[in-house]
Amino acid sequence: MKVFRGFNHPGVAPACALTIGNFDGVHRGHQAMLALLRGEAQQRGVPSCVLTFEPHPRDFFAAKFKKPELAPARVGTLRDKLDDLASCGVDQTIVLPFDAKLAGQSPQTFVDTVLVQGLGARYVLVGDDFRFGAQRAGDYAFLDAAGDAQGFDVARMNSYEVHGLRVSSSAVREALGRGDMAAAARLLGRPYCISGHVVHGRKLGRTLGFKTLNLRFAHWKPAAGGIFAVLVHGLADKPVQGVANLGVRPSLDPNDVNGGRVLLETHCLDWPAPLGPEGAYGKIIRVELLHKLHDELKYDSLEALTKGINQDCDDARAWFAARI
Repeated sequence: MKVFRGFNHPGVAPACALTIGNFDGVHRGHQAMLALLRGEAQQRGVPSCVLTFEPHPRDFFAAKFKKPELAPARVGTLRDKLDDLASCGVDQTIVLPFDAKLAGQSPQTFVDTVLVQGLGARYVLVGDDFRFGAQRAGDYAFLDAAGDAQGFDVARMNSYEVHGLRVSSSAVREALGRGDMAAAARLLGRPYCISGHVVHGRKLGRTLGFKTLNLRFAHWKPAAGGIFAVLVHGLADKPVQGVANLGVRPSLDPNDVNGGRVLLETHCLDWPAPLGPEGAYGKIIRVELLHKLHDELKYDSLEALTKGINQDCDDARAWFAARI
């Protein structure tokens, strides 16, 4: 899959079958939409294309109005979104910066400059609740009329349901927020996971006897948080069991090397010996968060923290053992 920041690049296809959305957590509804998009693209002999936005439009308005509560909890990082889109067979993705200029565009200007001139859309597929343009003034009826006037087909896809529940990014966020990882997996069609390069941290874990693999979660407001039983992919021939903390580590100094940023810190219950003590740095790993043990806790001392981590490891081992 080709990825472009904006559409003013020579490698962008001159025509495409397009869908538009934030795709935060490429869930089963998104997957069904992308399958339909691929079929329509093949019929027209053009590549399939996703137009998505970074930051999330609601992040932009939360910052603009200084109301952080307007920002949605983020299901996944941009890396994970792009990986998921690629796995769904999308040919190209355009990541469009959502800024004041884009936010202020009228629906017609968006159609003219982005869909027609920028991407050469021959077919545009949207969800049943799609809105676009300044003040969200554009809707499906507007887009359909614009397509009729300017020579591209427009279609919309109805809501996708699982056991009577509408599948949406909001539903995934809610499941993750309450720690129901099984429900999140049903909505996503796979276990919830976070991937990235293993980065250096404060290295406190190794002094306590619990070496960790650190992944940065780029957004300040992850949809999930707490302590989890996990599987780590990318370290060995088979997944490695572990226990992980996703959050800001309230027991540590917020001014440490990670600057209070959100981290996923994973301790492998059995470290793969071939890696050696430093062999994971720089590796790209994928961590599946399978079961939530509890919320983040603030410990009063390193001794209490060590005891708590020991208990988490025991609980994670017990959970994995019960699944065998």
